[in-house]
Amino acid sequence: MSQTAETSSSRTAVIGAGITGITTAYQLQEIGENVVVFDRHPYAAMETSYANGGQLSASNAEVWNQVGTVVKGLKWMLRRDAPLLVNPRPSWHKYSWFAEFLAALPSYRDNTIATTRLAIAARRHLLDMADREGIDFALEQRGILHVYRDAPALAHATRVNGLLREGGLDRRPVDADEIQALEPALQQRFLGGFYTPSDFTGDIHLYTTGLAQAVARRGGQLCFETVVTDLKPRRDGVELRWRGAAGEGEGHFDRIVVCGGVGSRWLASQLGDRVNVYPVKGYSITVNLSDAESQQAAPWVSLLDDATKIVTSRLGVGRFRIAGTAEYNGENRDIRADRIAPLIRWCRTLFPGVSVESVVPWAGLRPMMPDMMPRVQPGGRAGVYYNTGHGHLGWTLSAMTAWMTAQLVAAHRQGR
Repeated sequence: MSQTAETSSSRTAVIGAGITGITTAYQLQEIGENVVVFDRHPYAAMETSYANGGQLSASNAEVWNQVGTVVKGLKWMLRRDAPLLVNPRPSWHKYSWFAEFLAALPSYRDNTIATTRLAIAARRHLLDMADREGIDFALEQRGILHVYRDAPALAHATRVNGLLREGGLDRRPVDADEIQALEPALQQRFLGGFYTPSDFTGDIHLYTTGLAQAVARRGGQLCFETVVTDLKPRRDGVELRWRGAAGEGEGHFDRIVVCGGVGSRWLASQLGDRVNVYPVKGYSITVNLSDAESQQAAPWVSLLDDATKIVTSRLGVGRFRIAGTAEYNGENRDIRADRIAPLIRWCRTLFPGVSVESVVPWAGLRPMMPDMMPRVQPGGRAGVYYNTGHGHLGWTLSAMTAWMTAQLVAAHRQGR
């Protein structure tokens, strides 16, 4: 427990042991809470926090609620390898979610600026926790380079850069020669781009599992292989029922924080709230750099290729992560070969010296709200809180939203 933490005899249940749940548990311990974390997997960070693109990117804070995204989605609907793919099969949840997405178009500017500010503030909390607990998560502080292939895309990026600057981000334009100088391994020239030196990358799985160990060392209880089956708000807290390896159990908690990823919608409904999270699938490959030639040919600077919506991160000497795509297909975790193939093809095209003989594919479901903004708020009943719905920016934002959640709990605990 932190030396500055207040003492408290209350118990808080945190549902979800991904990056959001574990950072939340840690920050709750900082204010003196006794935390119990529930997760259905045998370890922390086994779903969306397992193998994402690795970028901690304030430079990627632009929300998707704009007409251009809608037009691209319609244009790509019949392409199986499209960066954004929508299964047209009717679903009330999906189409009602899209209706709310469209309704949020007028908030595009304000939400982009607000997300930028959240992302910048999150950096300090994330790095402070890693330093304090000695977590090695393959951190690379080499910046993030956004690259563009045509003039319209670069013009849009220039407009977006104005919003990012309003949010406090220093992101500078670079031409084709500067791109090559920043990342000599690139074997393709681009029209231009933007470089954000303050952004960085790291392995979300290593970070989350390391912080989960710290939560346990500090007295937190981690209940893995445990499914929460029932939640009932009471006047003095919340009653939980669960099913785990040792059988069924139940317990009373003074408060509960829902950090359940794509499961947050169901959990909220049990608590009498509506949190309209939709699962948006993303894919990644981890290329094992097993030979010296591949290690030399792979980039160290993190990239975002706007045309393909592909991002990269170098996870130490021996691994290269490539991620991308957005797929609206319900709660489907299948790893499709036709969605993995563009990632491999992209690697072979831009980095032909990298061997893709050893590639580990992965797919995860991003918990997205229609307006692309995370939900950090109390529920309708006393003792209920939410920290969820971060979409594609969970790794980028979670350290800040965890701190915000803890401050919310502390204020309510003191009657403010």
